Amino acid sequence: MKYFMLIVFFVLGACGNEEDIFLPKSNVTVVADIQDHSPIYIFFRPNGKDTLAEVNRKNSIISTNWILNIDKRLPLRLVIPEVMKLQQKKRIEKAHKNEKAENYYSYADTIGKNLAFIPFTDVFYKMEKPKKLTSFFYFKKNGVTQYNNKTISRKELVTVLNNKYSKDEVIFCFDKNMSFGEYVRTTVFIMGLKDVTSKKIWKDSFEFIY
Repeated sequence: MKYFMLIVFFVLGACGNEEDIFLPKSNVTVVADIQDHSPIYIFFRPNGKDTLAEVNRKNSIISTNWILNIDKRLPLRLVIPEVMKLQQKKRIEKAHKNEKAENYYSYADTIGKNLAFIPFTDVFYKMEKPKKLTSFFYFKKNGVTQYNNKTISRKELVTVLNNKYSKDEVIFCFDKNMSFGEYVRTTVFIMGLKDVTSKKIWKDSFEFIY
């Protein structure tokens, strides 16, 4: 698929209006290509001193893979509630359900200069603190990471995730004010760590946003 140089251009409706989305960036590709997909867009909309997340899913087909193109400037507190609504709609669909259809976030790989994707079909989001507050990671905005309320370095994070915990012992939490762009970079980093994929830490998981 075409590399979009951080801006996605497309035509909306018969009027032919152009819109743009600033995609998140990372330096590695998790998934390179998606076949049989439908695009969904979540726009950044300034509204006075506030910001709105505007969803356009006019071209989405329930039986296909969904690719969510989300503006990197939007905070998680606005993005994730909209993502949860979309996930729920697809999960409860009966008539045209396709068990093999997945959900992906799109982003730009700045090294490979291509459009890339992160699967999140099996991630369940909660807009709250986890009830279990042991062995949890909290990724705050601006790159700060905490483990059990203690700030740790990226090197320490790698050690903990690679060597100590199985999927049942890892809880991922994210700052609700973190930008979607930073969320994608963090997710790509974690998914690229040794043993994270083999231990299925990212599968059938809950993520807490608060």
